Parts: sequence; C-alpha cells; structure tokens
Amino acid sequence: MLDTRPTRLAYQVELSYDVRAGNCDFLFCVQAARTPHQTVVREQLHLSQAVPVRELQAPGNTSRRLHVTAMPGPLVLRYDAEVDVIFHHANPADVAETWVRNLPAEVLPYLCASRYCESDLMAAFALREFGAMWQGHGRAQAICDWVQRHIAFESGSSLPSTTAMQTLAQGRGVCRDSAHVMIAICRALNMPARFTTGLDYGADPALGPPDFHAYVEVYLSGRWYLFDPSGTAIPRGLLRISTGLDAADNAYATLFGDVQPLGRRLFVTPVADAQGHTTWPQRTGEALSTAAS
Repeated sequence: MLDTRPTRLAYQVELSYDVRAGNCDFLFCVQAARTPHQTVVREQLHLSQAVPVRELQAPGNTSRRLHVTAMPGPLVLRYDAEVDVIFHHANPADVAETWVRNLPAEVLPYLCASRYCESDLMAAFALREFGAMWQGHGRAQAICDWVQRHIAFESGSSLPSTTAMQTLAQGRGVCRDSAHVMIAICRALNMPARFTTGLDYGADPALGPPDFHAYVEVYLSGRWYLFDPSGTAIPRGLLRISTGLDAADNAYATLFGDVQPLGRRLFVTPVADAQGHTTWPQRTGEALSTAAS
C-alpha cells in the first residue's frame, strides 16, 4: 500500500573549486526550495573561505541562489539539509489539460520556446505523434514514456549547449536532455511545461554516484504534475531545488572568472520524521504533484 505521509529526505552537497586568479564570483543553486508542499526542517551551509554570502531569490520564484565572491585558492561549499515533501496524488484519468485562455498569467511563459527547448521546431512532429490523444495526464505520460524509449541515458553523451532538437537527432543524452525533449514536445502541443531540478534518489548505482537530477513538470488541471522522462529516479523521491524554463536558468553553479572545478559529491536518503517513521519512496501509477502553482 502506498504511504501518503510526507517524505522526509536528507541530502548533502559538496562542491570543490580552485580559484586561480583574482576574486571570482559564483552563483550557487543547491539549497532546497521552500514551498507550501516542501518544508526545510533543518539546513546548514559551510564555505571553506570566510567571505560574504548573499542569498538571492527572484519574486515569484522558489529557487534560492547564493552569490559568493571568492579569493584565490581552494573553495569548498558544503550544504546539508532535511526536507519534508508533501505529494498530492490524483487519478490520472481525472487530470485534464487546461485551455490556453484559462491559464494563469504566471504559467503562460512555459508555453513558449526557450534556449534549449525549440518547441516551435517540433510542432509537426508533436502533432503527428501525440496530437490525436486525449488531452490530459495520459498524453503527458505518453510523451514521457516515448522519451524514455527513444532517448537512451548515457553519461557524457551531450554538452552543456545541447538542445532538445540535437538530443532528438542523436537519440541519447543525460537527464537534462530528456527533460528538454519532453518540455519541447509538450509546449508544441500547448501544454505548459517547465524544467525542475532535484537529486536522483533511486537511480541505479551502475549509472554512477548520486548527482543533481533534472525532471519535468506539466501544468494540468490547475496544478504542476511531475514526470521523469529519463526514467532514472523515483518520482516520490524528488525534492525541489530550482524551477525554470530550461537548464539555462537552473544551473547548480555558475562561475565568473578563472576557476577550475575540482569535483562534486552528493548524497540523498530518506530519514525518520519527528514520530520516528521513515517513508521510503515507491513507484506509483498515480499522478503526482508537489506544486499547486
């Protein structure tokens, strides 16, 4: 039986750099988002350099960014947190698409082509493959399943500049690439879709150590529903770090200056809540959401 209580997840991130010359600026996006469906129970941030840290958050966006100006030498960022995630469950058959005329203003930008999601170039393909389907969660799931079948997950098979069209042509990529393809197809069908990041809880260890993970949210029946087109993570193990149009505005680290990345280490696991209960994420056929808007 599916456990519908909040899932408490603990995660740690460690990012290491060599700042080679002068003062260099960093924008980090590794902290858990605070939303009505996600509560940060505890968190701790540590920087190896004693430098000021500014937290930046754009109005209407739950992504939390840190601005750091580092001095020459080693820089290590460590962040750990415990987060409660509340999942909304629904019968997929009851979740319909929303007419464009009825979409909230803040959702409309997620209908448009963006840097990595060329939905305008995918219109003919999207209509041919998915245009005749019932306009609801089932169509979004069919797109997700199609991407899983046709885009092979292969570490190191793409570049940071790889777009959805390029991924579709080469038939392989990593989670960000699968997310871009699904988003582009959905937008081509007038389904608002956005790029969301978390960590890959439940991924097969054969794919490598734990890492940041990109997944997709599609706006249906007045709510953003979760989809993982890479198929590598367990959706009930996803916690929200950042949300945006595509990977261009969701990088976990943006570097300005002469900086050499040295490595990253991540870890995520379910932990016991205040009552001593641990909710282990399970796969489910239900429609899942952690954001109403």
